[in-house]
Amino acid sequence: MQNITTNKDLITKSSTKELKIFVSALEPSSNLHLRNLAKVLPESCTLIGVCESEIGRQVLSPSEFAIMGFSDVAKKILFFKEAMQILSEAALTCDKILLMDSSSFHLRLAKKIREKNPNIPIMYYILPQVWAWKEWRAKEIERLFDKLACIWPFELHYYEKKARYVGHPLLDIYTESKQFYNKDSNIFVFMPGSRKSEIKKLMNDYRILAKKLLEKHENAILRLIIPEKFRGTKMMEIYGNIDMFHIVYNTQEGLSNASFAFVCAGTATLEASLMQIPFVLVYRAKWIDYFIARMFVKLNFVGLANIIYQAMLKENGKDIKKAGLGDDYLHEELLQNDCNAKNMLKAYENFEYERYFEGTSTLRKYLKHGSKDNVAKWLLEP
Repeated sequence: MQNITTNKDLITKSSTKELKIFVSALEPSSNLHLRNLAKVLPESCTLIGVCESEIGRQVLSPSEFAIMGFSDVAKKILFFKEAMQILSEAALTCDKILLMDSSSFHLRLAKKIREKNPNIPIMYYILPQVWAWKEWRAKEIERLFDKLACIWPFELHYYEKKARYVGHPLLDIYTESKQFYNKDSNIFVFMPGSRKSEIKKLMNDYRILAKKLLEKHENAILRLIIPEKFRGTKMMEIYGNIDMFHIVYNTQEGLSNASFAFVCAGTATLEASLMQIPFVLVYRAKWIDYFIARMFVKLNFVGLANIIYQAMLKENGKDIKKAGLGDDYLHEELLQNDCNAKNMLKAYENFEYERYFEGTSTLRKYLKHGSKDNVAKWLLEP
């Protein structure tokens, strides 16, 4: 198993001059936010743990944790068990602990750390979506962590005393002063996701759709956003023929100046919403994963922007039983069999621009501000 052995230089007790912070960010989106947070921390802070190599000292690489869906978890059980032991030991050599997202792993890691040292301060940033499913986890989370940094205002309703709304990390990037949408650019953006299984399920329909868009718009520019981790790889093996696309490796750059986008479910859908780029959410999961998810997550929508939009409406008095169960939405979602080139084109042609821009403007105001400065300040407090 690559990088599974510990580095003794990393796991040593901190000196009086530096503050060692153990961090664990398993997802690409978490590392994006951790990178921004690291920029505002004092130089005396050293980050150690699971993070991209340019952010801090790696004990393990985030790439080793990459899985997609329930069926993939079983294949890496041994790795997760070994990683849990290594990371809990590394965490105990640090002064503070910051865990981000990835609740299925981090709740267990926090519990293991607590068993060995009940007093070490642990912050959780980007909390599990207890508002979507397993609401009972809120009490367990509050028991395990000292500080709960919420990125959604309505999350505060689920916790008693340890939670604080810190702002949303994407607003550290997509500030109100920046304008991204250009209705006249004829730039169409295709985002097939960051995992190979997602990509392979969408690319054939994206190619069909791209050809149809070129027939309708002769001067159309077709952008394909590819994760940086795939740069320099044999992309044909992952994406197939991509000759018709302009390749971009950065989400903000890829969506900038766009007139419309087709976005795989995930954080990117919220990014597109905050950038106010019109888009349709597309997703095709393994049927076993989709079936299991539908059994446990009883929501009408899967897109973060749609769910948060409903939470905002509920707080403003709209009669919605629960965020994600209402009928109001910002953008269309095409899932499983509905996720095909024909429906994607139809969603683009019938898009309700005025309602979308009004909704995304309200959403930005609801989230208020970014979070990196607030998280940094709170993390360093006793």
